[in-house]
Amino acid sequence: MKRTPALSAALALTLAVGVLSTAGSSSAADRPGSPHRTHQHGRYGTKTPYEPQGGPDRYQQPPAGFRPVFTENVARHGSRAMSGSDDADTVLAVLDQAGRKHALTDLGAGLAPQVRSLRSAAATLGYGNLSARGALEHRRTALRLEQRLPSLFREITTGKEPVVVETSGVPRAVASADAFTAGLTAGDPALAGLIKPPVTDKDLLYFHKQPQNADYRAYLADDPDLSAVLDRTEADPRTAEAARHTLARLFRADFLAAMSVDDQISFARSLYELYSAAPDLSVEAPGVDLTRYLTDHDTRWLAYLDDTEEFYQKGPAFRGRTITYRMAGVLLDDLLAQARAKAAGTSHNGAVLRFTHAEEIIPLAALLGLPGSTEAADPAQPYTYADNPWRGADVAPMGANIQWDLYANTPSDGRPAEHLVRMLYNEKETAFKPSCTPVAAGSAFYRLDELTRCLAHG
Repeated sequence: MKRTPALSAALALTLAVGVLSTAGSSSAADRPGSPHRTHQHGRYGTKTPYEPQGGPDRYQQPPAGFRPVFTENVARHGSRAMSGSDDADTVLAVLDQAGRKHALTDLGAGLAPQVRSLRSAAATLGYGNLSARGALEHRRTALRLEQRLPSLFREITTGKEPVVVETSGVPRAVASADAFTAGLTAGDPALAGLIKPPVTDKDLLYFHKQPQNADYRAYLADDPDLSAVLDRTEADPRTAEAARHTLARLFRADFLAAMSVDDQISFARSLYELYSAAPDLSVEAPGVDLTRYLTDHDTRWLAYLDDTEEFYQKGPAFRGRTITYRMAGVLLDDLLAQARAKAAGTSHNGAVLRFTHAEEIIPLAALLGLPGSTEAADPAQPYTYADNPWRGADVAPMGANIQWDLYANTPSDGRPAEHLVRMLYNEKETAFKPSCTPVAAGSAFYRLDELTRCLAHG
């Protein structure tokens, strides 16, 4: 798409909003472009605000004669408020008790107002709802999509091809879809009449809660291997050490000595949850800065505990078992089906946009064998940062997305068109699993028929 006045204005607006949203961010490390951003990346786990991993100068050109004819995605909702007040309530209850006993350090005395501000912002927005930052993440992603595929969007508007929108039906996913499509129409107002109202498909985009996956929920509730590995990780002496070190900076020694180890760990983990939630509410709670209440060393360990839970509950999990990710087959099948229908001419959609949750993105990444999601853990050797590349911040940050672009050529002599697919993962050109063969060594493009073959699953 040409950089039209509408698109230029939209980009200027989104940049201006970005400046406003980051100026009052929870910390300098959270601000896009900050020299501290890379240092802090990963400390927020799956609550990490979204940043694209690719750029215009990093994308391959399609093979000669091929043009984009269709695009589809699966995207996690954007940054949001925490899902409830439990963590804030836990932290505030202990702080209030310590305050009555005059047992707070100077550092600890400043924490309660920060937590109350964050809790108030979340409650005002609505627990679990999309934040202003989350909406901006999706608007920006949509504008970059238009910039990447200008000829496709010209074809969509010229041919009046529908843009289909599907969500889980959960308000933050619906709001993310609305923000994304608003970004598309800001870039090209002609798309407004082509974007269909969002439809809810829970079997496709909220499958972890559906009856057909009762075995997965039983795994979360009762699996002895899962319980054992999570208990073992929390029982690691470094957990109690990180908790005690965190609390020793906030409370007087006598108050801390009266707390059980379990209570110390509960407090520290709740504080970490608030710390990792604060950047997502950088617009609604601009004065909140929780970074000084956790040291880098303690944050790394607490983030690891969170990543361990995500890894075993949603990700590659145990070697030899597929319970955590085989249910994502419905999403993989739909990606293939939509691309095949467009290639066959049985679908006239220009784009299919899906908005979902980490519980769907993380299993899909494992099923597709995306970078960072290829290694399951040996049951006898628990997941650690040292021996496994899986990181929640990389696999499923807020706004995480997997995009497939379909390309076609115009053959002569009456032969059928060939169709190629390119995948972007968080906007980075990404190879399919090694069992899939690209059109040429090192190419990001794969024949659609080849993907149908190599992505088959039982």
